[in-house]
Amino acid sequence: MRYARWSSFYALTWLVTASIAWSDDRLSGGETTVFVTNDKAFARPLANISRLTRRQHTVGNSFFNQNWVASPASTTSRDGLGHLFNARSCSACHVRDGRAEPPGKGEIALGLVMRISLPGRLATGGPVPDPSYGLQVSERALPGLKAEGHVRVSYEEVDGTYPDGERFSLRRPTYKIVDLGAGPLSSKTRFSPRVAPAVHGLGLLAAVEDDTLRALEDPSDRDGDGISGKLNMVWDYEGQRLVPGRFGWKANQPSLRQQTAGAFVGDLGITSPLFPKENHTASYAELHNFGEQSEDQNPELSAKILQRVTAYLETLAPPARRDVDDPVERQGQSLFARMNCASCHTPELRTGNDYPLAELRSQTIRPYTDLLLHDMGEGLADGREDFEANGQEWRTPPLWGVGLQERVNGHTMLLHDGRARDLTEAILWHGGEAEKSRELFLNSTSKERSALLSFLRSL
Repeated sequence: MRYARWSSFYALTWLVTASIAWSDDRLSGGETTVFVTNDKAFARPLANISRLTRRQHTVGNSFFNQNWVASPASTTSRDGLGHLFNARSCSACHVRDGRAEPPGKGEIALGLVMRISLPGRLATGGPVPDPSYGLQVSERALPGLKAEGHVRVSYEEVDGTYPDGERFSLRRPTYKIVDLGAGPLSSKTRFSPRVAPAVHGLGLLAAVEDDTLRALEDPSDRDGDGISGKLNMVWDYEGQRLVPGRFGWKANQPSLRQQTAGAFVGDLGITSPLFPKENHTASYAELHNFGEQSEDQNPELSAKILQRVTAYLETLAPPARRDVDDPVERQGQSLFARMNCASCHTPELRTGNDYPLAELRSQTIRPYTDLLLHDMGEGLADGREDFEANGQEWRTPPLWGVGLQERVNGHTMLLHDGRARDLTEAILWHGGEAEKSRELFLNSTSKERSALLSFLRSL
């Protein structure tokens, strides 16, 4: 009976979508778009999902949302939680498939991870791990073991004034890592705090062809518009070669499969066929007298479960845009273009015709991203290299669904570390290639700023 109700719901959603012209701005994900505005807006499968794909989505949903436990355990398909970890489930950070927020004062971070590395690059092109702590600080550990450390964040208020006299305030974060389990970090260690992003629409971004992204590149700014986006070339662990990256805050993952496997091992300490060793270093394991999993041991996450979780993420639909005919939203959309925001937050892309999952093929989508790296200036710099991304470069984050974030996750915090408390602060933190756009926003009238924000909230 439950299956029949869900089938009817998705059939109705598809019919609503199919009745709208495909050029309609409401269709963020083309035929995959869902018309949902409640707190489950990011958690719906593709509107055009097939029955077979929905089965894989449902199984993946279960493994994404339920807690993992230490092995051995009676729940053999859900044991293998690492000696060190940041969360016990994927959904602990991606609550309702949405965006996390930074920790409050004195809280142990959940949803924010601290990436670390030393200067330089490995033979693969990736960052150099710290010899004791690796590439990411694990804030939790199994009973009897010591976590690697805890991230603490404090903020300084930075006041400012628009030319028309209206005041604003930004908060500048300062991070430190306390309770380190293996002694002090190197004075050369670079830090990069990153909050868990929303995960809807990832399959559509995966289905955009590399050539489409290459056509958007302009690393030497040949057209002189001040925008010089570039692809991040990253290591494909299965293909053993450098390929274009598109997932993660610095576009440091090439595929949803590798992104998923990387999150399992990095955040939950769960090994997989792609990453057969846990996320701690050998020196840390030796210091605290716990075993290090050998690459010869069976991975804790089977290839089948990895595929199902990847399929779940691949088939989460973006929500439809709202209020597209409102005159204020239309004015804001025009201002978005005039302020050159669309040069990085590309409004429209097209998915490829040959993508493996049929539901994602040949879709006109409106994610408002080019998936490229851009220099965002010193204000947002983390100083940490990540393959081709330097310390001031970040991937353009998609904007679809940003207007529903508060409804889904109960907060409006934005940017890679959640420092921006709302859309206004996020815009005012832009620098580097986006400096001119920031200045245009700063010097606009209060009515124009309001219209632009209304447009963004409609996405």
